[in-house]
Amino acid sequence: MSEHPPNDEIYLDNHASTAVDPRVIEAMLPLMRSEYANAGSITHEPGRRIAAMIQECKEQMLGLLGASGGQLVLTSGATESINLALFGVALHPRQKRRRILVGKLEHRAVLDCARKLARQGFLVQSLDPITHDHHDPSVPERPFHIGRIDIDAFKETIDDEVCLVSILLGNNEIGTLQDMRPIADLCRAHGAILHLDATQAIGKVPLGELSLQADLVSFSAHKFYGPKGVGGLLMTDPDLMLTPLIVGGGQQNNLRSGTLNTSGIVGMARALAIASESLESEMPRIYALRDQLWQKLRSSIPGLRLNGPAWNKDFPTDPKELYGLPGNLNVQFPGVDGQSLMLKVPGLAVSSGSACTAAEPHPSHVLTGIGLSQDQARCSLRFGIGRFNTSEQIDQAAKKLAWAYSQLIQFVA
Repeated sequence: MSEHPPNDEIYLDNHASTAVDPRVIEAMLPLMRSEYANAGSITHEPGRRIAAMIQECKEQMLGLLGASGGQLVLTSGATESINLALFGVALHPRQKRRRILVGKLEHRAVLDCARKLARQGFLVQSLDPITHDHHDPSVPERPFHIGRIDIDAFKETIDDEVCLVSILLGNNEIGTLQDMRPIADLCRAHGAILHLDATQAIGKVPLGELSLQADLVSFSAHKFYGPKGVGGLLMTDPDLMLTPLIVGGGQQNNLRSGTLNTSGIVGMARALAIASESLESEMPRIYALRDQLWQKLRSSIPGLRLNGPAWNKDFPTDPKELYGLPGNLNVQFPGVDGQSLMLKVPGLAVSSGSACTAAEPHPSHVLTGIGLSQDQARCSLRFGIGRFNTSEQIDQAAKKLAWAYSQLIQFVA
């Protein structure tokens, strides 16, 4: 098997997964070759070294996430973290509230948890986003807010019976970044626990105080150039009570039993450190590549439409003006099925939506949720531009797509 993808492949699916940074691999190798003891085996020196190493990684990650006083539960990834957050809060014996609010455009991991809780008697309600149909010409910046929670509607929905609110910080399909301050303030005012799904945002945008505005923050290492199979659930209040999903050993304060993935944890900590160090230079470069791809495609394909929030050509100096993930581009190709377009350019790795729903025949709930018809959603593709993409690759991808589109549109009546 080849160690690297073929030279003619262009990978633009960095929302689904990223390449493991070589520096991360280097940090992980000793944990596979020589330092392979179990972190729970503290009766001998090798085990104590691993336990100390894991603790150091946790403290480092808490610091990088701006939550040094919090607790970090190490998991197998964002899906497990989300399950622990939602079921852990809702099913705790002391939880008396029975209402749960979730964003309408959430990842399936959240939506499926919410559906299961609804079957167990909880009242689950969706929070409406700002859609294309809500555009007000008198508010010129409104298109920048596509996909954000409608705060006015949220104010009318939340009350003192809500136990949990779950919000996707950076949308995995259209890239929308939520304005968390008013959401967090309303949750705090009503005593509701706020869970933030930061899977796509951590390592891609500065969190600032975002992590501290939420009670629970879930993430996964393979979204920021770390290994697959490891992630975390940040608890900004270490005294928050959760019901564990996995028992059988009492590790991690009884919140998540099981032998720790030591090489993965070390890799995740290194990946997060690299992402934090390079964020200032990496964001504007990826932002520019996203704009380059959009401009190239738009100049070649008539009627191309952007799904999701718009952006200004120049990278914003104020983080509040960053309305979407820098590397996200979701585009509607008029008159052509997105899946057919992908098949026409086999060397180009893109997607028609979330990797977790790629096998489903239904159109994206995110795209229909912001006002697109089912046909428009099926005409759309998602591009995820990342650390290892180049300007030359973007040009090549645009040319390949423009050619493929010109071939397919001929068969449209």
